[in-house]
Amino acid sequence: MTDKRLHEIFRDIEERYRQRTPKAAEHNARAKHCFPGGDTRTATFYQPYPAYMVKGQGCLLYDVDGNQYIDMLSNYTSLIHGHAHPKIMEAVRAQLENGSVFGSATEIQYIHAEHLCARVPSLEQMRYGNSGTEGTLFAMRAARAFSGKEMFIKMDGGYHGSHDFIEVNVFPGSGTEPGAAGLPARHVEPSAPLSVLNDILVVPFNDLDAVEILLKKYEDKIAAVILEPMLGALGMVTPQDGYLKGLRELTESYGVLLIFDEVITFRISTGGIQKSEGVTPDLTAMGKIIGGGFPVGAFGGRKDIMALFDPNQPNAVFHSGTFNGTDIVMAAGLATLELYDQTAVDQVNALGEKLRNGVNQAFKKADITGQATGLGSLAQIHWRPGEITNALESVEGFFLAGELPKFLHLELMNRGFYCAKRGMLVISTAMDETIVDKFLEEFAEALDLLKPYVVEKAPHLLAG
Repeated sequence: MTDKRLHEIFRDIEERYRQRTPKAAEHNARAKHCFPGGDTRTATFYQPYPAYMVKGQGCLLYDVDGNQYIDMLSNYTSLIHGHAHPKIMEAVRAQLENGSVFGSATEIQYIHAEHLCARVPSLEQMRYGNSGTEGTLFAMRAARAFSGKEMFIKMDGGYHGSHDFIEVNVFPGSGTEPGAAGLPARHVEPSAPLSVLNDILVVPFNDLDAVEILLKKYEDKIAAVILEPMLGALGMVTPQDGYLKGLRELTESYGVLLIFDEVITFRISTGGIQKSEGVTPDLTAMGKIIGGGFPVGAFGGRKDIMALFDPNQPNAVFHSGTFNGTDIVMAAGLATLELYDQTAVDQVNALGEKLRNGVNQAFKKADITGQATGLGSLAQIHWRPGEITNALESVEGFFLAGELPKFLHLELMNRGFYCAKRGMLVISTAMDETIVDKFLEEFAEALDLLKPYVVEKAPHLLAG
């Protein structure tokens, strides 16, 4: 097959997308006047321009051009019950009748907190913010204040939002740090100050030996180890057997706090990965589904640590925010949590397993090297063989795949499936087996369409 024919395949995919979305192109042109690149949320941007959504109902989305999509993204995991669930809408409307926020303590704040504390093993006490970013930011502040130490260990490729101290190795590094063989070279995102490298150390996910190297070297300086118990944005990389328990044992042995960022992984069980794995951290950051589709963040943990925020105490750690614990968010979140019981968890987790297995089978049938990783209701498509244990191995698949992820994403959009451009797939309770079956059917056909590119430009991905 000639390069010209390969170009025609990609051009056809993009042209069909453009033909489906002419109004979106107009919206994007107008948005560029006030947004750099026409975008206000980097994760939702993709080429040639994003579709513009106007309505969501259950697991369906509708764009300005009248196209219908099955939502395989759920606002990057935050909509566990899909769009406009009747009971959540009812709770929101009832609260709106009384007002959205009062600038005061209210009953629903502690009722929501009681519900979470009863579900999540580490939450003895907690506080609210407005995003997962705030959750991790204040969990780290709590660790500093409690320990009197400044340094943290984070995972290479770990994503914890957008505050400066965690803008280190969001995209994984390679190489070694002098004096500590096997540790990733550290780097910061362009907008973050280089000074954060003084206090942030980096290790590969799933590597207990690397953690112990740093704990031995900086034992008297490290406040906490912070991690997503399953790497989220960097590929739904799962913890190996014994890894999380090993971290708990190491941190306890060296007198260092352990922070779980369960913003994404809380949905894995009724109380997050910490409950399903039987590993209780000292502090937990949360967000996403606990707000029922509204902006939310939270952090909490041991009572002796959280006592630092008690305003009755002298020199209390200050924590406030205009919309912390907003009543409308608490109402939506409480309705969401009450709906997300063990039956619902089992439902979405079973569908997630079916989805991952089906993706793996589709790759095998197409004789293309690829796989799906993840846990529960979460999945990630990878274009590489072998077990994926850390972020560096995860991103290697993107380099191996060339333009395949971009055009797979567009082709799935053409076929009526809205998913993340990076290949993340998310199940909601609004779905059933017929939805997953339909996705897998269309996914397999998309692979067949793209296989000529694999044969000519990426033969290393041919399974045979």
